[in-house]
Amino acid sequence: MSNSDDSSAGPRRRARPVRLLTAAVFALAGLLFVTSFNTSKGTNIRTDASLLKLSDLIKERSQNNAELEQSTAAVRGRVDTLAERDDGSTKAEDAKLAALRAASGTEELTGKGLTVTLNDAPPNATARIPNVPEPQPNDLVIHQQDLQAVVNALWRGGAQGIQVMDQRLISTSAVRCVGNTLILQGRVYSPPYKISAVGDPGTMKKALAASPALQNYQLYVNAYGLGWKVDEHKALTLPGYSGTVDLHYAKPVAPTP
Repeated sequence: MSNSDDSSAGPRRRARPVRLLTAAVFALAGLLFVTSFNTSKGTNIRTDASLLKLSDLIKERSQNNAELEQSTAAVRGRVDTLAERDDGSTKAEDAKLAALRAASGTEELTGKGLTVTLNDAPPNATARIPNVPEPQPNDLVIHQQDLQAVVNALWRGGAQGIQVMDQRLISTSAVRCVGNTLILQGRVYSPPYKISAVGDPGTMKKALAASPALQNYQLYVNAYGLGWKVDEHKALTLPGYSGTVDLHYAKPVAPTP
């Protein structure tokens, strides 16, 4: 009798944890469904349209900034014309002002020069030379440091003016990248990136070759196929900078009483 009772009680004791485990699994599954719903707010997490909306917003703002630059340039031209007509300055003062405008990058500049083009490697790129590891994703794209290295080398090589994509650089210009997307003076660009400079082509080429950062870049050009091209120009025209020249900086906040 005792054996029968023990045998009949055994399976019931084993079944109870199974039922509890099953209930726990269903409860956990329900929790995951609720969490997923709250995270995605009823949308497909992998194809959330909000990411597309952000991309569209960036493109729209970039286009608006380009239109505002054109409007600003037109207004500035009219202001400069009126100022030159009514300022009553001497020829020496006018010459000094012209030199300052040329140095500031707000005037059109023409002369001999060159264009450097940087581009991402093909998306399916592999190592092109022996004893080189297969590339990581970051090895195949242009980075901010690459663009900055080209700009700095051109300045060291005596460039009189530099243009990145379709924008002239001035003293407050900052070349920034988010991923492999260039953000310059409120506008967004994708590769290939073109950097043009007016100056002596031979001297600027030597400065490019002497740059340690660009020597390192050339290793990736040879290993994985990053884009690198230098074109000389007998006559190259850079537009004057047409954006705002106002300085924006942080201001201290008065302490609350």
